[in-house]
Amino acid sequence: MTRFSLLNRIPRRQRSEPSQKPAPVFRRAPSPGALRRERRAILKAREERIRDLGGLTLEMYRHSTFRDELLIERCREIIALEDRLHELDSMLAAVATARRAPTTCVCGAPQPWGSHFCANCGRPVGAEPVVACESCGHPLPADAKFCASCGHAAGAEEPNAEDDAEEDAEEDVAAVAASEEPEPAADPWEH
Repeated sequence: MTRFSLLNRIPRRQRSEPSQKPAPVFRRAPSPGALRRERRAILKAREERIRDLGGLTLEMYRHSTFRDELLIERCREIIALEDRLHELDSMLAAVATARRAPTTCVCGAPQPWGSHFCANCGRPVGAEPVVACESCGHPLPADAKFCASCGHAAGAEEPNAEDDAEEDAEEDVAAVAASEEPEPAADPWEH
């Protein structure tokens, strides 16, 4: 009686189905704290392996039976740990330089790491300007009187029709009030 393996009992899928690739997995980068913890653990394991390799070599010498393949295998493990240490060091260095290196705002001012607004133009980091020139759209500091790009007055607003109507009404009221005031009496000493 012949027995079939478990794999032969499971029906196979038809090869005519198109093979679908799994969606790529996007993982978040580990935090600097996690990288430092892994680095400490690898340093500890590396020190233990180096100590064990020395003890193994000494025992092989005592018994005068060297097994080269065993020594090479242990050395490869240590080298793999050192390679991972170099990777972790480069990732930690990249994180440190990214935090130190300031980015620049659209207005050209440097933005230190962790800032939420530009110190020059007041623009939120990665957003539209808070104060911009009405003529050219160049970002302006809050206390600017003129645009550095086009020279247009920063606070100059073009009057609206409603503003004109309000000003005319105020002038009319002032004229009526001036006409209702009595004229001062003539000075009797001027004759």
